[in-house]
Amino acid sequence: MRDTTLTNSEWYVLDCLWDQNPMTVMELVAALHDKLGWAKSTTITTLSRMESKGLIAAQAQGRGKQYVPCVDRKSCARAETHSFLDRVYRGSVGLLVSALASEKSLSREEIADLYEILRQAEEESK
Repeated sequence: MRDTTLTNSEWYVLDCLWDQNPMTVMELVAALHDKLGWAKSTTITTLSRMESKGLIAAQAQGRGKQYVPCVDRKSCARAETHSFLDRVYRGSVGLLVSALASEKSLSREEIADLYEILRQAEEESK
């Protein structure tokens, strides 16, 4: 599956569907209204656009539809990460980590996690 860059609205819908699927139109309308204050028409329009793009699929359920995601969270997160790195840090993970470290926003646990990630990456590159 190709990496997919999503709009904020698409993230909100997919986040609901990744947590629970399938979901009916009315379940999504309720969830997105509670979370974001979206009107029913906003949710239906967004669902229609996402279905056209192949991000979600509708399955008939009586007179209504149930929606399921057609993209997985991991590939979408990967694409978003690459997009962010390219836009903000010219593709440099080092510049990102440097910015975080210079702001002292990394906890000891996060630093330990980074060391472990780097250790694993080093092992895989051998």
